[in-house]
Amino acid sequence: MPLERTLVFLKPDALVRRLAGEIISRFEKRGFVIVGMKLTCITEDFARSHYAAHEDKDFFEPLVRYTTSGPSLVMVLEGKDAVRVVRDMLGRTFGGDSPPGSIRGDYALSNRYNLIHGSDSLEAAVVEINRFFNPEELVAHNRENIKWIYDMTGTEIV
Repeated sequence: MPLERTLVFLKPDALVRRLAGEIISRFEKRGFVIVGMKLTCITEDFARSHYAAHEDKDFFEPLVRYTTSGPSLVMVLEGKDAVRVVRDMLGRTFGGDSPPGSIRGDYALSNRYNLIHGSDSLEAAVVEINRFFNPEELVAHNRENIKWIYDMTGTEIV
């Protein structure tokens, strides 16, 4: 079974509140490997394209303003069941609805400022990773280093 990749970005509120190190640490402690990372300012055109599926919703314009209000830290994480596990780690969209132990449950209360984005499907992850990163910006890691995260003694990673 191949490892999945997913896109995550820490939104401006996470950076202003200086939560980046804590959030990244949670992903690393869970066993994810960072294969790409960059600090960027998301432009209005980019945000509109990224969130185009929500264009007809009342929160779209505030979401674009929020996403473009400061720098974001974008990363590609790799690991077993990355999309599902990362989404579980994020918590629900609204911080106040998220359970304690999730990133949003521990650090967010707002319905708008929710700290972090994560791809919601494998298909979305591929599109989003390609939107933010060129292939040469992603690195391969030594699989030998992850043998203490997964049982790799058989034909599948467990």
